[in-house]
Amino acid sequence: MSLPTLLMCSPKYYQIEYEINPWMSRSRSVLTDKASAQWEELFEIITKKSGNPPREGTGAHVRLIEPHKGLPDMVFTANAGLVHGKTFISSNFRYKERKGEKKYFMKWFKKNGYHVIELPEEFSFEGAGDGLFFGDRLYAGYHFRSDINSHMKISEILKIEVISLELIDKWFYHLDTCFCPIGNEAAIYYPDAFDSYARLVLRKTIPNLIPVAKNEAMRFGCNAVVIGKSVILNTGCPKLKKEISSLGWKVYEAELSEFMKAGGSAKCLTLII
Repeated sequence: MSLPTLLMCSPKYYQIEYEINPWMSRSRSVLTDKASAQWEELFEIITKKSGNPPREGTGAHVRLIEPHKGLPDMVFTANAGLVHGKTFISSNFRYKERKGEKKYFMKWFKKNGYHVIELPEEFSFEGAGDGLFFGDRLYAGYHFRSDINSHMKISEILKIEVISLELIDKWFYHLDTCFCPIGNEAAIYYPDAFDSYARLVLRKTIPNLIPVAKNEAMRFGCNAVVIGKSVILNTGCPKLKKEISSLGWKVYEAELSEFMKAGGSAKCLTLII
């Protein structure tokens, strides 16, 4: 199985400079050195099969985009946009604090040979934070950061089926905080993050849907990175780790507490390209 390439961004300028979700509080400063060490650990888990000292990892490849001062959340590359083959649909960030990221991500993807598409300005859409592929379908979240109207446009552009899921818990403001496909046969999710219709749709369309307990969902258990037959979880999710391992997947754990302060974890820090 060929492994994907992921896009990441150094946390050089990462800090809590504003509050745009319930996790964020300017009274809780990021410990810069600790955040850098945690990001490096995630990077090594993704990229290294061996090292000095020896360190097992997935062996996937990572590309880097340059961080920019004044854009502290650029580290969360999952929100840059949606990648499908060599097409990149750029995000339209809902909050002004993040809108400055857009030009840098668009420039990077254009430079690297992607067909870059912008949605109409009136539609908010926050990329792979609210859009996750399961087989040939795109599961797309809406309410807090993305508009449901953007889903029809994405379906038209990519010529794929888009399944819209309403999010109802402000602590789980992006789809990737409460839902994660594990291969093409299973997915993990936090049920209370979704309205009743979305829960019904998930149960009907996903063969093996695994609920995550609230305490582990609040540890960003669903915000996992899936690479080949490996899954990278935030620490503090022992039950979820056991369940995923029982399906035959290799599970790695990374401590990402500094990034939880901004409402993100492993998946938020990566974008499969």
